[in-house]
Amino acid sequence: MHNVRPSAVAGTFYPYPRQVLAQEVGTMLVEAKAAAPAMAPKAIIVPHAGYIYSGPTAAVAYAGLSSVRDRIRRVVLLGPVHRVPVRGLALPRADAFETPLGEVAIDQPAVKLISGMKQVVSSDAAHALEHSLEVQLPFLQTVLADFKLVPLAVGDATAEEVAAVLDVLWGGEETLIVISSDLSHFLPYYVAQSVDSETVQNILDMQGDLSHDQACGGTPINGFLLAAKRHRLVPRLLDLRNSGDTAGDKNRVVGYASIAFNESKLNVQ
Repeated sequence: MHNVRPSAVAGTFYPYPRQVLAQEVGTMLVEAKAAAPAMAPKAIIVPHAGYIYSGPTAAVAYAGLSSVRDRIRRVVLLGPVHRVPVRGLALPRADAFETPLGEVAIDQPAVKLISGMKQVVSSDAAHALEHSLEVQLPFLQTVLADFKLVPLAVGDATAEEVAAVLDVLWGGEETLIVISSDLSHFLPYYVAQSVDSETVQNILDMQGDLSHDQACGGTPINGFLLAAKRHRLVPRLLDLRNSGDTAGDKNRVVGYASIAFNESKLNVQ
């Protein structure tokens, strides 16, 4: 039986009709292209709010992937749980995730690789209404060709537990790691700018000790940074802004950053 996790936030976080969604994503990618360096990152950190708020920031990271469109065959996608608490990293039981742009198959061999790890659990409930992973899919479906997904909803986990899972799934140039996280929440505009700049500097310094006040995806970011240091990745800030710069009120804003991580030239023989 084909078990599909249907889209939960189409029509709220992003447009629902397929044509409208395709047009909106395409427009954001075109507008971001001028600011998006052509790159072949091993990993990206991108935000996950409604597209009118954080879409332009996410698009800067995604627009840079055009040169590796056919190379990336697997996306390991980590985001925080917002609705259902979970211990560890939760996989769905689904065979595919659906958006208005179509289905994305789950990478079942990759799922088998990590299913025996003590920090990895199965939870359809953790995924059913979770937006942090879903909002990345239309971008991925647009910029990549044929890829499979390893979706991990991250709850209460240590940095080492997250890093250990990433180490198993690290792969080669066919694997892209995507960490979904917003930054500060509901601070006044200028306070948020200061707080978020400091948070981003911590990430660029590979300091994985972020709190959930600094980044709602602090847990997956902290684990990823631990793995990234081991694999000698080099970070690069692509875009930093907040909802007050896009469609929101400046009294209470949410921060967004896109950061790419490339393999160090020292790793390339």
